[in-house]
Amino acid sequence: LSSAVDSRREQLGEDIMGALRRLVAALVWALPLAAGFVAQPLPAALQRAQSSIATPLRPRASSTGSRVMMMTATAPDPREKLKMAPKLASPPVDSSPQFPKVNGGLLIGNRKLVVVTGASSGLGLYGALELAKSNDYYVVLACRNVERAKRIAQEAGFPKNSYTVMKLELGSLESVRNFVFNLKAFKGPRPLDRLVCNAAVYLPTDPEPRFTEDGFEMTMGVNHLGHFLLTQLLLGDLKRAADPRVIIVGSITGNQNTIGGGLVYPRADLGDLSGMRRGAGFEMADGGNFFGAKAYKDSKVCNMMTVQELHRRFHDDTGITFSSLYPGCIAETGLFREKRGWFRTVFPYFMKYVTGGYVSEAESGRRLFQVVDDDVCTKSGVYWSWNGNAQQVGLYDPFAKEVRGAGGAGGDIFENQYSQSTADASTAKDMYDLSMKLVGLEK
Repeated sequence: LSSAVDSRREQLGEDIMGALRRLVAALVWALPLAAGFVAQPLPAALQRAQSSIATPLRPRASSTGSRVMMMTATAPDPREKLKMAPKLASPPVDSSPQFPKVNGGLLIGNRKLVVVTGASSGLGLYGALELAKSNDYYVVLACRNVERAKRIAQEAGFPKNSYTVMKLELGSLESVRNFVFNLKAFKGPRPLDRLVCNAAVYLPTDPEPRFTEDGFEMTMGVNHLGHFLLTQLLLGDLKRAADPRVIIVGSITGNQNTIGGGLVYPRADLGDLSGMRRGAGFEMADGGNFFGAKAYKDSKVCNMMTVQELHRRFHDDTGITFSSLYPGCIAETGLFREKRGWFRTVFPYFMKYVTGGYVSEAESGRRLFQVVDDDVCTKSGVYWSWNGNAQQVGLYDPFAKEVRGAGGAGGDIFENQYSQSTADASTAKDMYDLSMKLVGLEK
């Protein structure tokens, strides 16, 4: 009997240790999952999938409203509300026009002219600051909140007469067209040398989709379609420059050959583009129900596919260099402003000391500057990265005294590889053609 009790105790001890090991492993994976990548509680997601079977299609958002529309088919269960992360307030889409500036040629002088979207925070702010301080570029800070951008530019130390702020609300196609009109009025006949499409929204905690002024799901509308129209309208001004470049910021989360894109649920998947084929009012590109984390990844796939398709269609004839980049994980960026407070505190430490994918905002800005300016980056159609390809957790190199291999701080620039799904030329062509219709450039 004593032998049986001892055996049972030993087995129980092994079971407890096994459970503890599984718990630790789960926690290691849970933090990156909370990074965005699964922000909507699974029970809520299942409930939505269940209820969507009997939910009619949402109507197209009004193109005349100037506010973000919340289209909710059914009210969430009160018990599920308690599980939803608290959301930070998001300002409405504001497409009101800005009075155009003129005679910009006198300010620009002999410097190259560059437009940077989303230049009031994170990668866009620090990249624009590097460009302005180089004295080789005159920077147009294309931002949705002009007064805020002016204040931040002053606080950040932009040199006097090195920049101007112009209003650009990517959640409104009308605002995109107004921005292009104002830019042309400002610069006059001179060409545009560089266009950096950086601005993005990330809405992982939203249980229901928000829509742009034109009726597109907010993430896809801002991250992809707004930039898509902006690029199309400025191609003529770019091709007249001596060394024109278009840079559209990508992400490892859209590449399935990386940890963040391949192992962290949900994966990006445009499917057969059935959502985009339906026109305004679609929630997801693949026709599925809204999933905020996946919507961001899908939009990044569209960004990187757009770069490749622009290269195939225009590089040889125009000489424009089209490229994308992954600057590393900028863990303190405002992109995560709608995440939980504890996450915004812990995530930078996790990326820096556990995965090795961390890069500071200042270093990310230097990396963006390199793609905009360096002669090394004149090859078109390329996806640029630094310090490994983020296909593994970083390893500390005692000789270099830095973590290598995870795309984080340090290392040299190199030409990275698109994943097979992101490099799918057939899907890229269909996505591009559909985008032309969605933004009103083709019928």
